[in-house]
Amino acid sequence: MTQTILGIIGGSGLYDLPGLEKPEWRAIASPWGEPSDQVLFAELHGMPMRFMPRHGRGHRLSPTGINYRANIDVLKRAGVTDLVSVSACGSLKEVYAPGHFVLVDQFIDRTFGREKSFFGNGMVGHVSLADPVSPVLLGALDAAAKAEGVSHTKNGTYLVMEGPQFSTRAESNLYRSWGCDVIGMTNMPEAKLAREAEICYATVAMVTDYDCWHHDHRDVDIPSIIRVMTDNAGKAQRLIARLALDFPKVHPLCPYGSDRVLDTALITAPDSRDPDLLAKLDAVAGRVLQRGA
Repeated sequence: MTQTILGIIGGSGLYDLPGLEKPEWRAIASPWGEPSDQVLFAELHGMPMRFMPRHGRGHRLSPTGINYRANIDVLKRAGVTDLVSVSACGSLKEVYAPGHFVLVDQFIDRTFGREKSFFGNGMVGHVSLADPVSPVLLGALDAAAKAEGVSHTKNGTYLVMEGPQFSTRAESNLYRSWGCDVIGMTNMPEAKLAREAEICYATVAMVTDYDCWHHDHRDVDIPSIIRVMTDNAGKAQRLIARLALDFPKVHPLCPYGSDRVLDTALITAPDSRDPDLLAKLDAVAGRVLQRGA
């Protein structure tokens, strides 16, 4: 049995979690470079927690400037088994008004300026991303949102754009025609890397605006977004506290196998593997590499 360690990546508007017990910021080195910040080690309702501010404290980093590989690597080193991304986003559907939360279960990745894998030449690995979100974690977030009276929708598709600019109207309407529900700039390659690191992952997408497609809300307005983010942050904090209270203290196996996906993912023959890359994979793929897979 593996103890659950719940990780939270806080996006725009969520820079801290009140009520944490024994909080301690710790610097964790990563062979993949500098993470966004130190990791906050704490407990909440008896649940071990690890918190990472995605943009760094003070919101220093743009979506493209975030070192996603280092962030996931240090959270893996911190023992995280189940990871919740809390992210501000725009709505692509009338029914998802600012203040509504969407518990995402699918992504479309339109980013182009980011490193997207821990694997590469000298150590090739391919993981399935057909179902990128852990259904156990998603169900627990749904239950927590209901318990806290947070307006939300379970399941939805998150279009991840590069940024840092917001969409053109043509782009916004294109993504609507694809059936996407929300749009943001940060959850890819984060979800892909979490899967490679065998961390169960889910997203709470907090709607702040209607992007720019809505006839009554024609432009994305930063002051308005900040006002909504402030309210959203309070709801997200309640949701996470409830999740920490109710989530199993022993890590539940993922029905999709996301916590053991590397069992069949590594392709490169052992005698052809790059030792330098293997050394960098000590946390991400250590479970399978240590047994000689």
